[in-house]
Amino acid sequence: MAVSKENTSSAIRLIALPILESLSIELVDVEFGRVGRDAVLRLFIDKEGGVMLDDCATVSRELSAILDIEEVIPGAYTLEVSSPGLDRPLKTQADYDRFAGRLIKVRTYQPQPDDSGNKRKTFLGTLDGLVDGVVKMTLAEGQTASIPLERVAKANLEFEF
Repeated sequence: MAVSKENTSSAIRLIALPILESLSIELVDVEFGRVGRDAVLRLFIDKEGGVMLDDCATVSRELSAILDIEEVIPGAYTLEVSSPGLDRPLKTQADYDRFAGRLIKVRTYQPQPDDSGNKRKTFLGTLDGLVDGVVKMTLAEGQTASIPLERVAKANLEFEF
Protein backbone atom coordinates (compact mmCIF):
# COMPACT_ATOMS: atom_id res chain seq x y z
CA MET A 1 0.00 0.00 0.00
CA ALA A 2 1.39 3.38 -1.00
CA VAL A 3 1.80 5.92 1.78
CA SER A 4 0.96 9.52 0.86
CA LYS A 5 3.20 12.40 1.88
CA GLU A 6 0.23 14.10 3.54
CA ASN A 7 -0.67 11.04 5.65
CA THR A 8 2.96 10.56 6.65
CA SER A 9 3.35 14.23 7.58
CA SER A 10 0.15 14.12 9.65
CA ALA A 11 1.27 10.96 11.48
CA ILE A 12 4.66 12.53 12.18
CA ARG A 13 3.01 15.68 13.55
CA LEU A 14 0.92 13.58 15.95
CA ILE A 15 4.03 11.79 17.20
CA ALA A 16 6.24 14.89 17.36
CA LEU A 17 3.87 17.29 19.13
CA PRO A 18 3.95 15.65 22.60
CA ILE A 19 7.75 15.41 22.45
CA LEU A 20 8.08 19.06 21.46
CA GLU A 21 5.53 20.27 24.00
CA SER A 22 7.46 18.51 26.78
CA LEU A 23 10.55 20.47 25.68
CA SER A 24 8.65 23.80 25.29
CA ILE A 25 9.45 23.74 21.58
CA GLU A 26 7.05 24.71 18.79
CA LEU A 27 6.63 22.65 15.61
CA VAL A 28 6.78 25.12 12.72
CA ASP A 29 6.58 22.72 9.79
CA VAL A 30 7.06 19.14 8.63
CA GLU A 31 8.32 18.26 5.16
CA PHE A 32 8.50 14.70 3.91
CA GLY A 33 9.59 13.72 0.44
CA ARG A 34 12.27 12.28 -1.75
CA VAL A 35 15.58 13.79 -2.71
CA GLY A 36 16.68 11.59 -5.57
CA ARG A 37 16.12 8.05 -4.33
CA ASP A 38 16.41 8.96 -0.64
CA ALA A 39 13.49 9.67 1.70
CA VAL A 40 14.01 12.83 3.74
CA LEU A 41 12.01 14.00 6.75
CA ARG A 42 12.56 17.63 7.78
CA LEU A 43 11.21 19.15 10.96
CA PHE A 44 11.44 22.88 11.56
CA ILE A 45 11.24 23.86 15.21
CA ASP A 46 11.28 27.11 17.15
CA LYS A 47 11.15 28.32 20.74
CA GLU A 48 11.26 31.51 22.74
CA GLY A 49 14.80 32.86 22.51
CA GLY A 50 15.62 30.77 19.44
CA VAL A 51 16.61 27.19 18.71
CA MET A 52 20.05 25.91 19.67
CA LEU A 53 21.96 22.96 18.26
CA ASP A 54 21.28 20.98 21.45
CA ASP A 55 17.52 21.46 20.91
CA CYS A 56 17.78 20.01 17.41
CA ALA A 57 19.87 17.08 18.64
CA THR A 58 17.45 16.30 21.48
CA VAL A 59 14.40 16.40 19.21
CA SER A 60 16.17 14.31 16.58
CA ARG A 61 17.20 11.66 19.11
CA GLU A 62 13.79 11.38 20.80
CA LEU A 63 11.72 11.53 17.61
CA SER A 64 13.94 9.10 15.72
CA ALA A 65 13.55 6.45 18.41
CA ILE A 66 9.75 6.66 18.32
CA LEU A 67 9.52 6.81 14.53
CA ASP A 68 11.63 3.68 14.27
CA ILE A 69 9.35 1.82 16.70
CA GLU A 70 6.13 3.07 15.08
CA GLU A 71 7.46 2.43 11.53
CA VAL A 72 5.66 5.50 10.20
CA ILE A 73 8.14 5.74 7.34
CA PRO A 74 8.74 2.47 5.50
CA GLY A 75 12.40 1.87 4.75
CA ALA A 76 15.40 4.07 5.34
CA TYR A 77 15.11 7.84 5.64
CA THR A 78 17.15 10.84 6.73
CA LEU A 79 15.83 12.94 9.60
CA GLU A 80 16.79 16.62 9.62
CA VAL A 81 15.76 18.91 12.50
CA SER A 82 16.48 22.63 12.26
CA SER A 83 15.23 26.11 13.02
CA PRO A 84 12.98 27.78 10.44
CA GLY A 85 15.64 30.43 9.76
CA LEU A 86 15.36 34.18 9.37
CA ASP A 87 12.67 33.82 6.71
CA ARG A 88 10.40 31.76 8.95
CA PRO A 89 7.14 30.73 7.28
CA LEU A 90 3.83 31.94 8.68
CA LYS A 91 1.39 29.04 8.86
CA THR A 92 -1.03 29.46 11.77
CA GLN A 93 -3.19 32.12 13.36
CA ALA A 94 -0.68 32.15 16.24
CA ASP A 95 2.15 32.92 13.77
CA TYR A 96 0.27 35.88 12.34
CA ASP A 97 -0.56 37.13 15.84
CA ARG A 98 2.99 36.66 17.14
CA PHE A 99 4.68 38.42 14.24
CA ALA A 100 2.30 41.37 13.83
CA GLY A 101 4.35 44.51 13.24
CA ARG A 102 7.13 42.60 11.44
CA LEU A 103 8.14 42.78 7.77
CA ILE A 104 6.68 39.90 5.75
CA LYS A 105 6.45 38.74 2.16
CA VAL A 106 3.26 37.12 0.89
CA ARG A 107 3.01 35.29 -2.42
CA THR A 108 -0.42 34.43 -3.83
CA TYR A 109 -1.50 31.71 -6.23
CA GLN A 110 -3.06 34.22 -8.63
CA PRO A 111 -2.67 38.00 -8.95
CA GLN A 112 -4.62 39.76 -6.20
CA PRO A 113 -5.48 43.44 -5.91
CA ASP A 114 -4.08 45.51 -3.07
CA ASP A 115 -6.55 47.91 -1.46
CA SER A 116 -5.76 50.50 -4.19
CA GLY A 117 -6.71 48.03 -6.97
CA ASN A 118 -3.17 47.24 -8.18
CA LYS A 119 -2.91 43.51 -8.97
CA ARG A 120 0.18 41.53 -8.04
CA LYS A 121 1.29 38.12 -6.79
CA THR A 122 3.96 39.31 -4.33
CA PHE A 123 3.26 41.63 -1.42
CA LEU A 124 5.98 43.06 0.83
CA GLY A 125 5.12 45.04 3.92
CA THR A 126 4.37 45.17 7.61
CA LEU A 127 2.00 42.53 8.96
CA ASP A 128 -1.00 44.13 10.63
CA GLY A 129 -2.54 40.76 11.51
CA LEU A 130 -4.82 37.95 10.41
CA VAL A 131 -8.46 38.95 10.87
CA ASP A 132 -11.33 36.61 9.99
CA GLY A 133 -9.12 34.62 7.61
CA VAL A 134 -7.73 37.70 5.86
CA VAL A 135 -4.05 38.74 6.03
CA LYS A 136 -3.91 42.49 6.64
CA MET A 137 -0.71 44.34 5.84
CA THR A 138 0.68 47.80 5.16
CA LEU A 139 2.77 47.59 2.02
CA ALA A 140 6.24 49.05 1.63
CA GLU A 141 4.81 51.57 -0.89
CA GLY A 142 2.34 52.88 1.73
CA GLN A 143 -0.97 51.37 0.61
CA THR A 144 -2.62 48.46 2.39
CA ALA A 145 -3.57 44.95 1.31
CA SER A 146 -6.18 42.48 2.51
CA ILE A 147 -5.43 38.98 1.22
CA PRO A 148 -7.74 36.03 1.95
CA LEU A 149 -5.67 33.28 3.57
CA GLU A 150 -6.91 30.64 1.11
CA ARG A 151 -5.26 32.65 -1.69
CA VAL A 152 -1.85 32.74 0.03
CA ALA A 153 0.63 30.34 -1.55
CA LYS A 154 3.42 31.28 0.87
CA ALA A 155 3.94 33.83 3.63
CA ASN A 156 7.19 34.34 5.48
CA LEU A 157 9.13 36.81 7.59
CA GLU A 158 11.58 38.98 5.74
CA PHE A 159 14.93 39.85 7.25
CA GLU A 160 15.17 43.54 8.08
CA PHE A 161 18.59 45.19 7.74
